[in-house]
Amino acid sequence: MVTILAGKWILRSVLLLLCCLLCEAGDETVTLQEVEGTTITLHTGITGIQSDAQIMWIYGPEKAKEKILNSQVFKGENVTDISERFKERLQLDRISGALTIRNISRTDSGVYLLHVITDHLSSRTFNVSVYAPVSTPVIINQRAKQSVISTESCFLLCSVENGEDVKLSWYRKNEKISITNNTDVSVHLNLPLQIQHNDTNTYICVSANSVSNKTTSLNITQHCEVSVDCPPLLLPALISAGLFVLLIIILIIWGIRLKKKKTQEIPDVLTYADVNIKVHSAERDKEEENATVTDVEVVRDLVVYSDVRRSK
Repeated sequence: MVTILAGKWILRSVLLLLCCLLCEAGDETVTLQEVEGTTITLHTGITGIQSDAQIMWIYGPEKAKEKILNSQVFKGENVTDISERFKERLQLDRISGALTIRNISRTDSGVYLLHVITDHLSSRTFNVSVYAPVSTPVIINQRAKQSVISTESCFLLCSVENGEDVKLSWYRKNEKISITNNTDVSVHLNLPLQIQHNDTNTYICVSANSVSNKTTSLNITQHCEVSVDCPPLLLPALISAGLFVLLIIILIIWGIRLKKKKTQEIPDVLTYADVNIKVHSAERDKEEENATVTDVEVVRDLVVYSDVRRSK
């Protein structure tokens, strides 16, 4: 019994080595492109794998080197080992050898190699590329001011966050009129467009990679709205003039109120002066009256005194 088991182990090892040599010689590779965060299944195209077959999946960013799953029958039980890198994210179909990867990320891109070892050899190679979904492009007007001349050009700029294999394009109706990309993913992608204010065509900006795309339509009325030119230095001058006019108005109002207040105070002064004049007039009249009485009395006394002397 031990001899038979040892013979099977040696046979499988030889078959595995042969399979690896065949894969290096140019095994057919299935290429897959997926969106980050999704669940994918690497379908093998194999059916009816023997229940006692050994199934092995190997992975590597550029070349399959790391054993990430090994499933075999041991003492009548299926024993499956999964690497820590993919722990609880892998699921194996032992009938077809298909591998399901949950929540796949961009760091999971690379080469996946399947070995099915039974009485005969089966192998499959998968080249998986995982991309982040592209961002929605943004359209802005490049000019700081907009022209009142309706025939003048409108200068637009479409911008989007860069990423692996991201391309940015302008379309007029269904025709692609310009495209750009940049291998430096740290730099935003920008694509200019020049049109006339009275242009009636339909324009859209499209950001895309191999697995997703986003579009933004150009609203010419919104992005190329006609308005009056305003020189950059005119605004401060207008503000200064406005403040000066406001100051003048405040001074005028203050002057009017002050003049009105003085006008209201003058009658009181005049009344007070009249009262003083009347008081002084009354006193003067009284003094004159007293003076008159005194003079009369003096004259009278003189007359009486004259009469007395005459009598003597």
